[in-house]
Amino acid sequence: MVVKAYPLGMRIMNNNGIGEDEGDSGVEPYIGLEFDTAEEARDYYNSYATRTGFKVRTGQLYRSRTDGTVSSRRFVCSKEGFQLNSRTGCPAFIRVQRRDTGKWVLDQIQKEHNHELGGHVEETTPRPSVQQRAPTPTKLGISVPHRPKMKVVDEADKGRSCPSGVISFKRFKGAEESDVQTQPKATEPYAGLEFSSANEACQFYQAYAEVVGFRVRIGQLFRSKVDGSITSRRFVCSKEGFQHPSRMGCGAYMRIKRQDSGGWIVDRLNKDHNHELEPGKKNAGMKKITEDVTGGLDSVDLIELNDFSNHISKARENTIGKEWYPLLFDYFQSKQAEDMGFFYAVELDSNGSCMSIFWADSRSRFACSQFGDAVVFDTSYRKGEYSVPFAMFIGFNHHRQPVLLGGALVADESKEAFSWLFQTWLRAMSGRRPRSIVADQDLPIQQAVAQVFPGAHHRFSAWQIRSKERENLRSFPNEFKYEYEKCLYQSQTTVEFDTMWSALVNKYGLRDNMWLREIYEKRENWVPAYLRASFFGGIPVNGTFEPFYGTSLNSLTSLREFISRYEQGLEQRREEERKEDFNSYNLQPFLQTKEPVEEQCRRLYTLTIFRIFQSELAQSYNYLGLKTYEEGAISRFLVRKCGNENEKHAVTFSASNLNASCSCQMFEYEGLLCRHILKVFNLLDIRELPSRYILHRWTKNAEFGFVRDVESGVTSQDLKALMIWSLREAASKYIEFGTSSLEKYKLAYEIMREGGKKLCWQR
Repeated sequence: MVVKAYPLGMRIMNNNGIGEDEGDSGVEPYIGLEFDTAEEARDYYNSYATRTGFKVRTGQLYRSRTDGTVSSRRFVCSKEGFQLNSRTGCPAFIRVQRRDTGKWVLDQIQKEHNHELGGHVEETTPRPSVQQRAPTPTKLGISVPHRPKMKVVDEADKGRSCPSGVISFKRFKGAEESDVQTQPKATEPYAGLEFSSANEACQFYQAYAEVVGFRVRIGQLFRSKVDGSITSRRFVCSKEGFQHPSRMGCGAYMRIKRQDSGGWIVDRLNKDHNHELEPGKKNAGMKKITEDVTGGLDSVDLIELNDFSNHISKARENTIGKEWYPLLFDYFQSKQAEDMGFFYAVELDSNGSCMSIFWADSRSRFACSQFGDAVVFDTSYRKGEYSVPFAMFIGFNHHRQPVLLGGALVADESKEAFSWLFQTWLRAMSGRRPRSIVADQDLPIQQAVAQVFPGAHHRFSAWQIRSKERENLRSFPNEFKYEYEKCLYQSQTTVEFDTMWSALVNKYGLRDNMWLREIYEKRENWVPAYLRASFFGGIPVNGTFEPFYGTSLNSLTSLREFISRYEQGLEQRREEERKEDFNSYNLQPFLQTKEPVEEQCRRLYTLTIFRIFQSELAQSYNYLGLKTYEEGAISRFLVRKCGNENEKHAVTFSASNLNASCSCQMFEYEGLLCRHILKVFNLLDIRELPSRYILHRWTKNAEFGFVRDVESGVTSQDLKALMIWSLREAASKYIEFGTSSLEKYKLAYEIMREGGKKLCWQR
């Protein structure tokens, strides 16, 4: 049976035109409640909210991966989230899902609120007083749809037309024609207001801002991960943010969202300003906004002018080209004068304007020759914590410290922009490609990684995964969250993960959950069991590591401070690296066993890496090894922990070449042998590790030597790059220390002269 739920107090007209009370409006929400449309479910939840004492917002929607139609909708308490000061992160919501019959069924619900309820709440969303009339010839005429109270567009309900009216706003100064005045409420934006285009919404908000007394800038945009089209836009007060002295972090904004019909609807709104308003203040510096074929604002060419016609804010590409590049160009020139290996490149658009910038000094380029096998493409600026669109390529050195492999300013977050950036980084690093890369999961980045780094294992950024988990699992019971974490982090193999995942979604009836289905399809990019077969240089499985610049670069960092903070932070990191180099060469850690293998690794590994190895060696004594199979030179062992039957791993060993592999895949992931293989080596009386299991990148001389064996798989191009950067770095040390005093200069020069004789460059 389908429950016809209507807002409280509505009367249904019978065939005779007589109103009847709709008895079902008082039904409590419950799993299985059905509606004819998603709009009907929204009206019902509004009615329930009015009785209970809270207000409702339209939440997240999910689309079918087959045809793109909306398959489920969430309606949430107005205090959901933390985007505004008035919100408390309330978890209350309902979710309705479309069935094959076309009905919408309530399949998830959370009734508990984390704030006080206000009893019977009247709907306070303002409605525009729109008169149906012919357009009056005024300077500004904006056509907006007329919407009844509590009306919400259902994305699955296409082709429905709405009557529209013309709102003419009063002009304050210099109006040449007679003004047509409407009631003030006609100019008020409200959640649910519809527009035929994003440009129309922008013009509406500009006109509203002129009446109220503030100026407008175009804010953040969001794109579809399916086709890259723009799905929502924000228009903000010009005093939003702190990037300019005139700004004061104003929170006023209007956000519009694209509908299936091609129209746009206001879905989020904040009218409160933290500064005085100047009614009648015109947005005279606004240019017309061009729209892309999808109907969204793609290129941001909205420019605000101050009273002296100077640019206060510009589109990101203009900001980089006109403000950042001149300052950085001076910095690049000074760096090239003192660093022959300094590299920088600039991306230009068809008009010759600067779009993106990449740079790397010789130290970063050399570091990439040794530690560029596992790379993090850090775009923390996208989290909203930074005013500077500063992206970094980060590697991890032989002390497991982050090292900078290049920096960039990113103007345009498109596939083409990221492809240019990756190709430029590759060119600066002599074509040395990473084996793995950690980067965001956005479609443009995924496409660019696949194009420029074919074969590299792309692992999604942990902060994005955690953010999506918080958003999508917030309403799930704690029991599910516990089993979800257990499935992720206790699965030892991909088969085990797939089995546990299938059991989990079946147990909780989540087979049709769109988000869980989507992330499962991408499991090779984020699930630990699927990542272990690829080398990630010890980057933590959960992906969390200390930001390279800590808090020194943030939303308050000005243009003038950026370079000095960049240099200071980089020097601090390199000083930490020098300290670890000194400690590794001059300190001797205590041995915990009498095994020759421990002495071998103490002699070769850095302190940090040796401690990890030493811990694995010590732990190996807590395990038992049992041979389960032998045929020719191949043997298999079952290695399990004493007193724990559940913790066991399979080790395969080849006596012909001393090759060993373990089901935990620690060596494949981190480049260090696990306790299970060490246990088998002990059983077989192998006293020293075969050379293939001592990765050069973890040794003390990794930074200044290069690969010991050409047979390690390095190409001739990579080998030449290694030799170039190794020799260049060694030469730079001679220069650095040789110029510190006249005596050291003479010594360094004499050493190089004697070396030159041996290389026969002197006759």
